[in-house]
Amino acid sequence: MGMVVKNNMSAVRTLNTLNQNSSALQKSLAKVSSGMKINSAQDDAAGYAISERMRVRIRSLDQANQNSQNDSSLMKTAEGAVSNTIEILKALKEKAINSANDSNTDDDRKTIQKEVDQFIDQIDDNALTSFNGKYLVDGTKNNATSASKTILLNQSLSTATSTGSNLTDLANRAGDSLEISTDDKYQVSWVVNGTTQTKTGAVGTGTTLSTLLTVTGGAAKETDGSGTAIEKDKFNLDVYTPDKKPGIALNASAAGVTSQISGFTISIIDGQGNVKKAANAALDQFKQYQRAENKSGDNSLNFHVGAEANVAIKVGLGDMRSEALGLKGSAGDKLSVTTKDNANAAINAIENALAKALDQQTTIGAIEARLEYTSSNLTTSSENVQAAESTIRDADMAKEMTNYTKNNVLLQAAQSMLAQANQNSSAVLSLLQ
Repeated sequence: MGMVVKNNMSAVRTLNTLNQNSSALQKSLAKVSSGMKINSAQDDAAGYAISERMRVRIRSLDQANQNSQNDSSLMKTAEGAVSNTIEILKALKEKAINSANDSNTDDDRKTIQKEVDQFIDQIDDNALTSFNGKYLVDGTKNNATSASKTILLNQSLSTATSTGSNLTDLANRAGDSLEISTDDKYQVSWVVNGTTQTKTGAVGTGTTLSTLLTVTGGAAKETDGSGTAIEKDKFNLDVYTPDKKPGIALNASAAGVTSQISGFTISIIDGQGNVKKAANAALDQFKQYQRAENKSGDNSLNFHVGAEANVAIKVGLGDMRSEALGLKGSAGDKLSVTTKDNANAAINAIENALAKALDQQTTIGAIEARLEYTSSNLTTSSENVQAAESTIRDADMAKEMTNYTKNNVLLQAAQSMLAQANQNSSAVLSLLQ
């Protein structure tokens, strides 16, 4: 190439190379300083889009995980309230058993009743336990329910038993006679709307099971218009019972909490006043089969635990107030243990309340276990997506440091060569001297 002064092409080409090296160095510097090989869509348009979508999912999964942990805290709060109620019910049963014992005087029973009243009030306080301003177990967070009546089921009597069977012919599930004689007496106690009532009579000749199961209430109880407060029925449970055989069911006369039968007790006594334990072991086995509930809309909680729409766990929490548990009436009447008979009837009422509370506790525990698994699954999913996003976005630092060093050396070399190219034009000056 000739010696020229207007266009120094060597310097121009070297400058272009210098600029390229400088740009490459800047990119290497950005990757090294950020730790990412894709810092903008310019670096890799497709990779950038995929990476951003993955980042959105990671944040969504992490928020869903946070939701599940918050939900778990809510359920633990509810569990604490129900656990305390269960402990109170244990204490209430102790008090009822104590009061049923004739070593106590009437004054003693009045004192015990004061304790019972305080325990029942505490159950209502437990039902008002809240989380973030939401009441949990007061019945305001329940699933949709239709009005239902109490059904107490006895599966201890012979499968041939009907409500028309004579008491003297009754047998247990194994077919053994209950040995009820015409000289015996019966006593039936029941608790409805917080009030305990008792009916007694002689077995005599021709007295049927229907006589024991048909009980009448006073003005304090709702009836079906004929004075029958509790209906009796032959209840065929071919589908529902564990042994696939029929049982005897006791049905409340009306649906709803105020008409629920919270306790029902049958006792057979011989002519000398002794309790016939074998007979009572079979007769006094009317256990809750269906809980009485008021009609209600769906007020259940929805725990959103997924990164997509409609990924939620639906949770309904039952009514743990003393009235719903059958320990208090709508007018404020509390379960009575002021007499031996009342205390004896209260024992079964407390047993039924305990069954309701334990059922609620089981539901809460199952949801807590599910939330724990959900949180673990969300954590794993987030980690896997983050690992996938890392392979797209994160820089291999060893590789990028190598490129950075290379580009830095090339930049310095280009700078040095540009200086040499700029000096080439000065050689023309020697011709002008």
